[in-house]
Amino acid sequence: MALLLFAAVCCAAPVGNAISAYVALKTGAPDEGGIAEGGSAADIPPRMLTAYKKAVQQVGKHVPKCRGMRWPVLAGVAKVESNHAVGRGIAGNGDIRPRIYGVLLNGSGAGGNTTVFPDTDNGRWDGTASGERAVGPFQFLPSTWESTGRDANGDRQADPHNADDAALGAAIYLCGEGRDLTKRSQLKAAVFQYNHSQEYVANVLGWVNQYTAAAKDPDLGSASGKVRTVIEAALAQRGVPYSWGGGNASGASYGICCSPSGKSGSSIKGFDCSGLTVYAYAKAGIRLPRTAAAQAGVGRRIPASLGTSALKAGDLVFYAYAPGRDSTIYHVGIYVGGGKMVNAPRPGAVVRLDAVNAMSGFAGGARLL
Repeated sequence: MALLLFAAVCCAAPVGNAISAYVALKTGAPDEGGIAEGGSAADIPPRMLTAYKKAVQQVGKHVPKCRGMRWPVLAGVAKVESNHAVGRGIAGNGDIRPRIYGVLLNGSGAGGNTTVFPDTDNGRWDGTASGERAVGPFQFLPSTWESTGRDANGDRQADPHNADDAALGAAIYLCGEGRDLTKRSQLKAAVFQYNHSQEYVANVLGWVNQYTAAAKDPDLGSASGKVRTVIEAALAQRGVPYSWGGGNASGASYGICCSPSGKSGSSIKGFDCSGLTVYAYAKAGIRLPRTAAAQAGVGRRIPASLGTSALKAGDLVFYAYAPGRDSTIYHVGIYVGGGKMVNAPRPGAVVRLDAVNAMSGFAGGARLL
């Protein structure tokens, strides 16, 4: 089950105007949170997402007859197998450290294993010559990797502990002899081949569905003029890193130190939540104050009591520790319709689309357009 983590202060301000670290501590919620660890690129480290997308581009060279390979398919498998290597360091070349090892498959019952798998790699990939254990973000057995692994990052080595290589290996394995993964039956067969469990298949496909939905661009419908300008400006920043204090009317910028938990934006060029809104609205000729709480005083306020259905595309949407008290507003996004917003959520994440109800403390919105 995904864990629901809550944000404290996601939008920085000059120290004199910022919500204090004391307020953040009183809420008992770290500022790295705020988003349900769920079905957008939200919970995928950017370097891992790059690996998934790269594998999709490369798999056709190895399995020409494969159809329908998409990054959400790879993301669904990696979510279940390793939670996208979250907590590990991922180097620019894709190497993951410390390495990810599964339990020793010696039939002991630990981790659910009841079958003995003899060693096949003398510990080269799994770090032990006393048996087999799955390795890397896609949890390949060394014996499977021997036939499936490919070099995807150009270093002339197929390494299951490298994000690029592992993602390409997984894509090749799922493609089989040339599956059409646009057909649900063949996608199910591919995932079942990965792990012979119907429960596993259902779990992976559930994540594939969520990532697929999150990957789609929002339908802007009849949005026009300044509304479209604001939304398109914000959407164009998807993938840009979160930076505490980052972002201004000119675009992404280096942030400041430090967030309530000590995260610094001074070496990261990007946006925090209110920096993103300042930029997007500036594209439509509207100047906003720098903090989320101050932005709630601009335009026509939409009370939280009206619910999210009262929001229209282009509205600011706010979140507060104490909804009804605008002085406690800690976060802002830009509503795009369909229950979603463009969001710069927290340190360690990127600008992305999120569900409006994925954050705590809905505090209404503001209409400026």
